[in-house]
Amino acid sequence: MSDISAGAQDTSLSLDLALTIRHDGHGGVADDLDRPEALTAWVRERAGALPDAAGFEADATALAEVREVRAAVRALFAHAVRPAAPSPADADRLLPVSEAVRRLNAAAALAPTVPVLTWAEGAAPLVRHEARTAAPAPDLLTAALARAAVAFLASEDRERLRSCHAPRCVRYFLKDHPRQEWCKPSCGNRARVARHHERHRAEA
Repeated sequence: MSDISAGAQDTSLSLDLALTIRHDGHGGVADDLDRPEALTAWVRERAGALPDAAGFEADATALAEVREVRAAVRALFAHAVRPAAPSPADADRLLPVSEAVRRLNAAAALAPTVPVLTWAEGAAPLVRHEARTAAPAPDLLTAALARAAVAFLASEDRERLRSCHAPRCVRYFLKDHPRQEWCKPSCGNRARVARHHERHRAEA
């Protein structure tokens, strides 16, 4: 895997994990990883980015470990977007930054790997990470997610991370252009409608 593709993959995995916490459409927050079967499906949908994903079967322990990594990721996302406010889903339950960092580092260490260089004739050199020792599939998954988050948080992409503050949205997103305020156009529409109603109430 090249450094460029690895960086994009790290960003995508980290955001994908964070976005398994979402607005439920009824004023509350939904968790897409609420049971082992949901984690199994989520992992298998990312077979190109996660180790041994095609045959992965989650259990309660794997689910708990991934959700711990997610809590750490969202706490550090909230830290990264300061001085802006964090996602409303996180505001009342954020881990301390030191605990989130400790949790990510511990998860990343579950499956020790080494970088392996390959360089085919006529191609660019590639680096992939191979396990040094055998590890259970849940540990491989947890370590991969934690490492993706560590790489993303240490990258320049972190500077583009924002929390969306459109009504009812709890998402984080990467700001793609200077005027972008929301994660998607529908959130922008809701925010503009809410501002319009607020102005009319203030004038009444």
